[in-house]
Amino acid sequence: MGSKVREQLKDICMQILSASKNELYLAMRFLDIPLSSLGYELNMSTFFVATDGDMIYFQPRFLIEKYKYDRVLVNRAYLHMIMHCIFRHLYQTDDKDEEIWNLSCDIAVEAILDEMEYGALKQLVSERRKEAYELLRSKIPVLNAESVYQYLKSGEVGISDILAYQAAFLVDDHCFWRAKKKDKEKEQDQSQNDSKGQDQNDKDREQQMQKGIEKWKKASEKMQTNLETFSKNIGTESKSLLEQMQIENREKYDYRSFLKKFAVVKEEMQCDMDAFDYAFYHYGMELYGNMPLLEELEYKEVNRIEEFAVAIDTSGSCSSDLVKAFLEETFAILKSTETFAKKVNVHIIQCDNQIQEDTVITSEEEMQKYLDGFEIKGRGGTDFRPVFTHINELMEDGELTKLKGMLYFTDGFGVYPAKRPSYDVAFVFFKDDYTDEEVPVWAMKVVLDSNELKALRNRG
Repeated sequence: MGSKVREQLKDICMQILSASKNELYLAMRFLDIPLSSLGYELNMSTFFVATDGDMIYFQPRFLIEKYKYDRVLVNRAYLHMIMHCIFRHLYQTDDKDEEIWNLSCDIAVEAILDEMEYGALKQLVSERRKEAYELLRSKIPVLNAESVYQYLKSGEVGISDILAYQAAFLVDDHCFWRAKKKDKEKEQDQSQNDSKGQDQNDKDREQQMQKGIEKWKKASEKMQTNLETFSKNIGTESKSLLEQMQIENREKYDYRSFLKKFAVVKEEMQCDMDAFDYAFYHYGMELYGNMPLLEELEYKEVNRIEEFAVAIDTSGSCSSDLVKAFLEETFAILKSTETFAKKVNVHIIQCDNQIQEDTVITSEEEMQKYLDGFEIKGRGGTDFRPVFTHINELMEDGELTKLKGMLYFTDGFGVYPAKRPSYDVAFVFFKDDYTDEEVPVWAMKVVLDSNELKALRNRG
């Protein structure tokens, strides 16, 4: 291709993309920041269009042909790539099966676009797509990429269906998502004798990726704010988009640090090296030879959890495996961070719409025995109030005298107490499709998904 022809094709394609950008903006004003965050660049290695989070790369022949056939196809491809960016799909590939992750991201994005009624995006939904949506929505409440990926990886969908879905949902090229990964592997092969250079390359790549994540996180949060502000006027066509953005942008907690909120300050018999004055110690040793002027303090103030309550929602919506995983990781974290006192008074309360069981744990050995034989009790409806009534009775009877807080593990709706209790309460939700459960203003809210639980296990 001659340079003159190349420039002409480039100009035509940039006009096409610019026109598509304007049409999308006029239809959806909340896209102003994302639409202005990508540049354009001609690239002959892609089959149509692609993005790396900074640029849209286009193959001129195919882009022009698509636009001539139906400009809606270009509009959808443009917004499709924007969606990948605002959900940060392209930055989450390292620990994923590449083909399944690519498909999951495409399904999640196209599910949103296929529900939109905007003229700039409207097209007939194929029977294959309808079949996929029907199957997935029967298994997954919200079709975000992570939930779709977990389901497709479960093995319930056959290889032939996976291949059919790949063809049905193919829109853009994801080659630049894995470019960083391929570059890294190539550099590792070429730089065996240059570890410093490799370390610097890895550091630069990590900084570049973090910069991209932060850029699109800010754009996504701003877009979510716009959608929430005008949610009454956006219509049903953008409800799924807002729902997925709430999942992606919800605040993440360091669960280890969070559990320390329930500790109380107490004195323990141990050396307090933080309060130790080395100057006087050193002076005494120099002056007397073997007699320091000040000994270290024998008592130290520490944060310890002595009394604790864990309430478990045992309604039909909570699985035994999830509850057990939550308990195992929670107590593993507490033990590993030395937050637990040697002698504890922990109440593990199982409740659906009534108290099913209250097990008292006083040692690590009892906790391990409880986890080994754990069995969920209940399976009725969900009502949070009986647990609070039960704890109040325990406090009145003197069985709980130093209760700092309670974790209430649930993945469903329930009836909350009207008044704030005298101790801290955190409702812990475990769900990949979490949007925004309403909890009382006096309660803390923590959400753990499958990735966060996996991270807890790895760090534990």
